[in-house]
Amino acid sequence: MRKIVIGVMGPGEKAKENDLRNAYELGQLIAKQGWVLLTGGRNVGVMDAASKGAKASNGLTIGILPNDTQDGISQAVDIAIFTDMGNARNNINVLSSDLVIACGMGAGTASEIALALKGKKQVILLTDDEESQVFFRKFPQKVFMLWRM
Repeated sequence: MRKIVIGVMGPGEKAKENDLRNAYELGQLIAKQGWVLLTGGRNVGVMDAASKGAKASNGLTIGILPNDTQDGISQAVDIAIFTDMGNARNNINVLSSDLVIACGMGAGTASEIALALKGKKQVILLTDDEESQVFFRKFPQKVFMLWRM
C-alpha cells in the first residue's frame, strides 16, 4: 500500500520564527500519522524545521533538492532527490505530494501553491500574511486557510 506524502513548503532563509515553530510541529504530526514528509530538502527555514520535526517523531523524510550536490542538505532528510533544476523542482515537490501545506510565505512558496492549484492538489495555507490569504482566496479551487502563532 502506497504511503501518503505530505508536502510542507515555505520560506528558506527568510522564514519567520513562528513559521519555523509551526513547520517543526507539522513535521512531528505528519510523522505520528505514519505519513511521509516531503520538503525542498535544504538545511534552512521551513524545509529544515519540518524535516527535524518529522525525524524527532521517527518519521520518513524526502527532500527534493534544487541542485546536484550534497551541499546544503538538511541532516534530517532520509531520501534526497537531486534535480539540478533550481526552482523548477517546485513542480516535482507539489506533484509528488498528496496534500500541500504552505507554512509561511515567500516567492518560492507562492509558486508552489500556484502549481499545486494547477495540479488540482488540496492546499492548506498556514500563514499570518493577510495579503497572501486574500490573493489565494480568489482562486476557484478551495484553499484552506489556517493561522497560528
